[in-house]
Amino acid sequence: MQVVVCSKPGEMAVIDRPVPDCGPGEALVAIRRIGICGTDIHAFGGNQPYFAYPRVLGHELSGEVVLTGDDVSPELIGQPVYVIPYLHCGECRACRQGSTNCCQRLEVVGVHRDGGMAEWLNVPASHLVPVPGLSAEALALVECQAIGAHAVRRGQVERDELVVVVGAGPIGIGVLQVAKSRGARVAMVDTNRDRLALCRDALGADAVWHAVEDDVTAGIEALNDGALADVVFDATGNPEAMIRGFDFAGHGGRYVLVSVVKADISFSDPDFHRKELTLLGSRNATREDFETVTRLMASGDLLTEPLITHRGRLEELPTLMPQWCAPASGVIKAMVTLDAATAEVES
Repeated sequence: MQVVVCSKPGEMAVIDRPVPDCGPGEALVAIRRIGICGTDIHAFGGNQPYFAYPRVLGHELSGEVVLTGDDVSPELIGQPVYVIPYLHCGECRACRQGSTNCCQRLEVVGVHRDGGMAEWLNVPASHLVPVPGLSAEALALVECQAIGAHAVRRGQVERDELVVVVGAGPIGIGVLQVAKSRGARVAMVDTNRDRLALCRDALGADAVWHAVEDDVTAGIEALNDGALADVVFDATGNPEAMIRGFDFAGHGGRYVLVSVVKADISFSDPDFHRKELTLLGSRNATREDFETVTRLMASGDLLTEPLITHRGRLEELPTLMPQWCAPASGVIKAMVTLDAATAEVES
């Protein structure tokens, strides 16, 4: 089968590997779509924490089950599925408390182990979810939108609260759409006018502001009766933006850091205490968040098609990835398409 390997920062190659064996408790998935996310872009650029090379990237995945191992129902074969790429141990304290998204021994497909930039991928069957009613592209976007859903749940967003999302990429857009589904008012902040227009015109943002050219603080106060934001989310992956976000949160507010960066984040302690802010980290997602996303997709309250700006094929990735990583490309979400595999897999 064809596999795309990132051998070092800035370098990808298409190689051949055997189709993986399907062991007990596992299922073999023919990959149909791969969403390219910030993790992939940062890994390709050498800026991703928790990462080692060489690695097969790809964790926003949809496909079709073609083979099941022992102890897995063969009824899964032929089902369209999405992959939950967070492989938790189930035994550590975090897992026992239900926080499988931040398992002490967490392995993420495409980060800690080889991922889905391949024609086939072996996955624990427990981490495959069949959803017959959604398209392959929608299923490939469930994971990134689930990160937004988890962040909204962490932030305990409520109806009529003013939510400010800094960073209008796919994760920030996920926060926007899930927060809107809860009845919140949502404003978006970014340095890209095209992304802001998409959030306003296609996705229902109540306000949009350019992070540099607009007076964001004044805009927030105008929307919230002179107060700052009830909840702020950072989805930029930019340390300076993450630090600035503290200034957007109002008294008694919450600040949720969704981004992960190789940096120290600092803030004014007197201001933090004066406002009695709640600071939260948000990592990955749980099954509950995935289910929230598929429910909102099915009801039409979470849109995916407007996010997809670029498309390509698996074998084109070594050429396309440098282009997609360039800010001038205008990528919001790139989607990789694989044809139905023609090779036969023997059961």
